[in-house]
Parts: sequence; structure tokens; C-alpha cells
Amino acid sequence: MDSDPNTAEAVPQPVISEERLKEAEKYIEEEEGVTRRLSGPLDLFITVIAVSMSLYHLYAAVETVTTQILRGVHVAFVFFLGFLVFPPFKKFKHRIAWYDLGLALLGVSTIVYMLFDFEEFIYRAVTPTFWDKTFGIIFILLVLEIVRRATGWIMPLISLLFLLYAYFGPHLPSPWTHRGYDVERVVGHMYMTLEGVFGVPIDVSSTFIILFTIYGAFLEYSGAGKFFIDFSFAAMGGKPTGAGRTVTLASFLLGGPSGSGVATTVTLGSVAYPMLAKAGYDKESAGGLLSAGGIGAIISPPVLGAAAFLIAEILKISYLDVLRMAVIPTFLYYLSIFLMVEFDAKKFGVKKIELDEKFSLRQLTKRYWFHFTSLITIVVLMVWGFTPILSVFYATLIALGVSFFRRETALKPKKLISALRSGSIGVLGVAATCASAGIIVGVVTLTGLGLKFSSIIISYAGGNLFLTCAFTGVLMWIIGLAVPVTASYIIGAVIAAPALIMLKVPDYAAHMFIFYYAVLSEVSPPTALSPFAAAALTGGNPFKTTMMAWKYTLPAFIVPFMFTLHPDGVGLLLSGPWLKIGWTSFTSVIGIAALAAGVDAWLLIRANWVERILLIAGGLFMVYSSWVYDAVGLGLIVLVVVLQKTRPGLSPA
Repeated sequence: MDSDPNTAEAVPQPVISEERLKEAEKYIEEEEGVTRRLSGPLDLFITVIAVSMSLYHLYAAVETVTTQILRGVHVAFVFFLGFLVFPPFKKFKHRIAWYDLGLALLGVSTIVYMLFDFEEFIYRAVTPTFWDKTFGIIFILLVLEIVRRATGWIMPLISLLFLLYAYFGPHLPSPWTHRGYDVERVVGHMYMTLEGVFGVPIDVSSTFIILFTIYGAFLEYSGAGKFFIDFSFAAMGGKPTGAGRTVTLASFLLGGPSGSGVATTVTLGSVAYPMLAKAGYDKESAGGLLSAGGIGAIISPPVLGAAAFLIAEILKISYLDVLRMAVIPTFLYYLSIFLMVEFDAKKFGVKKIELDEKFSLRQLTKRYWFHFTSLITIVVLMVWGFTPILSVFYATLIALGVSFFRRETALKPKKLISALRSGSIGVLGVAATCASAGIIVGVVTLTGLGLKFSSIIISYAGGNLFLTCAFTGVLMWIIGLAVPVTASYIIGAVIAAPALIMLKVPDYAAHMFIFYYAVLSEVSPPTALSPFAAAALTGGNPFKTTMMAWKYTLPAFIVPFMFTLHPDGVGLLLSGPWLKIGWTSFTSVIGIAALAAGVDAWLLIRANWVERILLIAGGLFMVYSSWVYDAVGLGLIVLVVVLQKTRPGLSPA
């Protein structure tokens, strides 16, 4: 790229072919939905509607809008834009058919009917009229169709199975049986109350998620994402580990605003893979590191993924509390990746990459420091007592204002319109998922399925907390194979989290456990979207890339057990006395470091099989927050250090 010091172009020229880039972008479409490629009047029309949607939600952030109106109008926008933006099948993505417009208008009509006299409408929920049932059935079918277009067949089929479960309850075998609900009751609950489709998931989508999506679009169009990558290149270069460190830091900075694992993987990989290849990383190792960084985007403050907003709403806690709980697990996650980068550099003989000397960290920061201000603003305002909605609203305004500090980053009218459009289009897939997930949540609350399912999990586990956690983790993995992270969390929260809570795990720890294992669906075969997207970029083997991603994401699998298996473990979520928080954090750092060394087969020097087993065992002992287990774990780790220090005939290089 251009090396003029007056620009922020500090990264090497990408060498990835257009074919590979298009292949990788398919995985973004798989996660976020296939969107139409339009031009001319139709594209202008969609832009007007999308910009209107963003402006409406920005207005709602600072002005009082009645709950049912906000959620209803949000779903109306999702219906109208969704049926125009998402084609029924991929082959129709270059045109809009008459039935797409018909479905869009039909979707809006179901919302108009609902809002026309809502006070009277909601009182008829138990005994809906003929027209209530008619519009309600149409509404539910449209929800299933829009989520099918956005995410594929799995999510609507799961939602349909839950609806059938509600209807056929009396005919099911024990312990799944329940009283059963007829069409009138199901439609009334899903369409005519704020507990079905218009429940918590859509509430979060219409407030938190869309505002953070708009904010992320403002950062993208002002060049903040590009600056974060360039900043990482400048800050982490100069050592053999510079390439791996650069990817790790850039994924954290870039992923925070985006909150999307696959998008972060592809965006960063398209620029950083040539550097990793030049440093000596093979295709699979490079892809694994890129996808691990992408996953970090979903678990990293200050934005995290969409599911984090749901945690706050379901538990009735502030979003700042969710951010606080994520701090130490995020630190442990990136610590492990940094350590593995260090071990890989020694093990594989990774080479130092020289960056353009004209681009010093000081010069880059001096020119583009203002991109950090809005990120800091979000946290500062929440600490100050502002709500997350107001915090992100003001952060968005600040991102708009500071973009004018330099001519090339200024959000002038054309770029501003593109950002507002992108904010609305970007939320459609998540919003459709939340609407469909509302059906699932509605059925669970109507039938009591959550408690039934939790009792079954505990029964199979024999009341053992470790086995219950393990079964829950496997369940989340299975769910995550079929549905996006947000939907996976919602399903797990209503049917699996109660099992952990019944075994005395604090509710916030149980939901964070569910959240982390929902995120891990991004690196879990056979879907494994992030590693598959990375493999498409690097040309590596998708399965081997997934295995390397598992290596780098090991802490994400282990840390949730740390804060659920023992009462002191919640110290990792910054809960409890500070002495316990400090000690638990310290032992966790040692344990994660030992696990990283054992998995990567390197501590002071290359580890043999005995030393690897001892390191992994020592790290796992320290997963359980107990003085006895910590002592055993530390003893095993010290033993490996002594063995490596005294091993004859081997140098540490």
C-alpha cells in the first residue's frame, strides 16, 4: 500500500486472490444472510428506508417511545427491509419480485393491525377474535420466512418444532408432557402479548443491538477499523513474534466495534495473512490464529456480541455489569493467544517482519488518535451512570464529530448516509433471529419447558455439578452447530441455564457459561464458520484449520468451568471479596499459561510427552478454585520447570 506518512496505510499489500476472498465472504453471508445486489431506483428506495430506520432508533434512544410502539415499528422495519434485502433463494439476489414487495407490505400490515388499538388488542390475547387469529397466523409465518431467508432453514424449523411442542403437549411421553395449548392460545401469546415474539429478544434488538450496529457502521465508514489494523502493525512489529501479536491486537481492536467473529476474521485475514505467511506460519496455523482472533471479537469489551445485551436484559442487570464480568475472561483468552504466539515463534522459527519505517507508532497515533475516543466514551459514560443506550448514542455522535478531524476520515453526507444505511441493513439478520427466538422463549414460558429440561439434565448428571456443566457445554455445542450465536444463547438461557442455577451456581455465572459456549459454535465443526472462512482465505485445509483454532481458543473452553465449579471461581467475574478475586485471577493466569504451554508443547524448551501431560494436568487442577487443587497444580508446573532446567544436552533456543 501507499507509504506516504500523511496517510494511515501501514499494512503490507494483500496478495490474496479475488477467488479466495469471495469464498471467504460466503461464510459471512452464511452467518449474516445473503443480501441482494441492487442498483438504480430500487437501491435508492432501500437506502431511504434503511436510513429512516436508523434515524428512528437514534430518535428513540433519547426520546420516550412506548414499548409496544418501539418493538412493533422495529419489527415492521425488519419485515419491510428484510423481504426486500434478503432473497428467497440465492439465485434471486439480483432482483426483487412482486411477491417480495407483497410479503413486505403484508408484514407491515400485521404491525399496523396490532398497534391500531393496542390497549384493547392486548386484553384479547386469551380470547382472540377471528381477525386477531388471521393476522397472528400470518405474522408467525412471516417471522419464520424472514428468519429462513436471513439464516437458513434450521432456525425456522427449530421454532416450528417448539410451536408443535406447545400444541401437542398432552400427547407427548413423560416427562415432556404438558396440558397443551390450542391455536388461539398460542397465537395470542406469540402475537398479542409482550412475552412472545415481542418479548425480551426483540426488546434488546430494538434498543441495544441496533444502536451498537449503527455505531459500528460509523466507525467503519470513518476509517476507524483500518486505523486499528494499522495501529496494531505499528505497535507490535520489530520482533519475530510481531506478526502473531499484530493479528491478536488487531482482532481485539477491530472486533470490539463489530461484534462479529466471522466478519472480523475475514476483514483482518484479507490484510494480515500475507504477513503471517511471510513470517513463516503455515496455512492452517495462520488460519487458526485469524479465526481465534475473530472469536475474541464476540467476547471482548466494550461491545461483545449481541448476546451480551440479552444477558443484561434477562438478568435485569446493567450492561456495565456484563462488561465487568467479561474483563478477566477476555484477558485470559488473549493472554493464552499471546503465549502461544511466543511459543510458536520459538518452535517454528518464525521470522521477523520489517514494516515501513516511515510509519512509526507515534506518527500514526498523532494523526488518528481520535478513533479511540468514542470507544472510551462508551465505558466512561456507563461508569458515570448513563444507560448503555444513551452511552452508545453519545459515542455515535462523538464518532461522527471527531471524524472531521481529518479530511480523509470525515463522515460527509454521502459517507454518513452509507453508514446509516449499513447500520440498519447490518441488524436485519440478528433482528430476524431475535424475532424467531421470541417464539422459542414464548413456548418455554408458556409450557414450563425450561424447568423440565433442566431437571432432565440434572437427572442424567446424577446431581453432579461438573457433569451438569459438561452436559450443558455439549448441549450448547449441538445447538450452536445449527443456529447463530445469538439464537444459541437464547435457547440455552431458557432451557439449560436453570439446571446450573438449580445446583447453586449464581445466575450471572450460569448465563456467562451459556454465553461462552454459544460463542464457541463459531469454531466447532462441522459448521465452524470462522475457521472455514479463514481456510478459504489462506487456502488451507478447513478441518486442520479448525483444529488449530481449537488450540488457540482453548481458554474459551476452560474458563467457563473456572467460574462455575467452585464458589470462589466467580472471582473471575469480578464478584466477591477482592482478596479472593486477586488470588483466583492469579492462579487462573498460571493455569492458563500452563495449559497453553502444554497444548503448544513448549515452555522453556520443547516439551516432551510427559512434560506436556504434567503441564496440562497442572493447568486443569488450577481450573478448580481450591487451595488444595491450586497447590497440586503449582507443584506439577514447578516440576516441569525443574525437569526442563536440568535436562542435559538441550538448549532453550
